Amino acid sequence: MRNLRSTMVTAAGAAAALVLLTACGGQDGDAKKPGTARAQAPAGGGTAQAAGVRPVSAGKLSVWQSGPLGPVVTDSTGFTLYRFDNDTASPPKTTCEGDCAKAWPPVLAADAGAAEGMDPALLGAVARADGTRQLTLKGWPLYRFAKDTGPRQTNGQGVGGTWFAAAPDGDKAKAPTAGGGTGTGDTGAGTGAALPALSVRNDAALGPILRDAEGRTLYRFTKDTDKPMKSNCLGACLDKWRPAKMPDKARIAEVTGIDPKLLTAYVRPDGTRQLAIDCWPLYWFTGDKTPGETNGQGVGGTWYTVRANGKLVK
Repeated sequence: MRNLRSTMVTAAGAAAALVLLTACGGQDGDAKKPGTARAQAPAGGGTAQAAGVRPVSAGKLSVWQSGPLGPVVTDSTGFTLYRFDNDTASPPKTTCEGDCAKAWPPVLAADAGAAEGMDPALLGAVARADGTRQLTLKGWPLYRFAKDTGPRQTNGQGVGGTWFAAAPDGDKAKAPTAGGGTGTGDTGAGTGAALPALSVRNDAALGPILRDAEGRTLYRFTKDTDKPMKSNCLGACLDKWRPAKMPDKARIAEVTGIDPKLLTAYVRPDGTRQLAIDCWPLYWFTGDKTPGETNGQGVGGTWYTVRANGKLVK
């Protein structure tokens, strides 16, 4: 009986999700569309192929404020750059070869340029076994990660306990060591307690609002649309407002206090999957420096925090 009941619940959930996708205008988080990351690899060899991955071009580097990790170095296309603990910086040496280099494509030094505000003297090069010259930052060889399918992703952070996004000074990018909590009734974030992929936090000023697994407040953009589901935060807008990542099914199943039938994925133009609630894409704000902050509330009269039912908080 228990297995039968589980099957019935799963079928009901799938049917509800189908209804929601239809209500959202037919956007399917797993749709295979031309131009998405599923149909077309990002420029520069950002995904591993069966035949291997070639080194990728660096171009003029840039720095973005990632929020949970602080400032992170990216290449000219906005992809996060990483360093490997098994390498050495003094002297510079790379140990990532073969299959490792398929998952972590080396970044070439040839056309690299320092980001604004970065010390150019920190940039260098190291010769790889195949003769190519790999970019280094403070002696550490730099890589991209194959599972970062779009700019400003940090899926490689902490992988194997040895891979970390690079900070502009060449050190490992890491979350600010602020004491956590902001006097707003937040719990979980900054205390070492694990948070679910999506949860409700009781803010002293705004009441119950949504937050992600990092404790970051989530927002809606009034210039987006729900029918059809569409994000109108593009280009420079994404420098301040980052799309909330769609969790995997296992993590969605752990969500409590929020109707899972309201949750779906919006496939962005770059192929990444953004978390949406009631057909509205969700974002976090780079101006929120610590978990629980709500500095994005009311910005431009178009950005607002969100209730568990997807409604705006005004």
